[in-house]
Amino acid sequence: MSVCPVPAEQQPLRQYEELLASWFFRWPSTSFVALTRRLAQGWLLLLPITLLVATGSIPLRHDVPRLFAAGAVSALVLPLLLLVRQWLGWTYVHRRLMRERITYEESGWYDGQEWEKPLEWREKDLLIAQHQVRPVLGRLLRAISVLAALLLWGASLCQAL
Repeated sequence: MSVCPVPAEQQPLRQYEELLASWFFRWPSTSFVALTRRLAQGWLLLLPITLLVATGSIPLRHDVPRLFAAGAVSALVLPLLLLVRQWLGWTYVHRRLMRERITYEESGWYDGQEWEKPLEWREKDLLIAQHQVRPVLGRLLRAISVLAALLLWGASLCQAL
């Protein structure tokens, strides 16, 4: 077996371990409930700010139910952005784990190289991608679906009030 020319920080397995060690990317790795709890905390942190901004609208200021609905729907933007960032990070690592070749840069963006993974690496990476990363992507997809449904429901509620 040849020596791996890919820098350690660009190896897919190492990138996966870094995601697991990150406090932010670890949220969806445990359970859907834990992910939902973190997203709800972000929503609650942003809710007072969005309510304060919504009070700047004169028509909303005199219509408290619409004011609260508009503020609550606006506060869903933060969890949406957090989910999109997590989705991008986890799909990037999943794609790199699934590939047979590792694309890497030796010293900068201008000198990209590819290295074919040895069979042992491929097998290990595939197992991790299928049994560790795919469930995380499933939880993220479910959370994005729930958030999209909440956004649509909240927007229609704002229109109905």
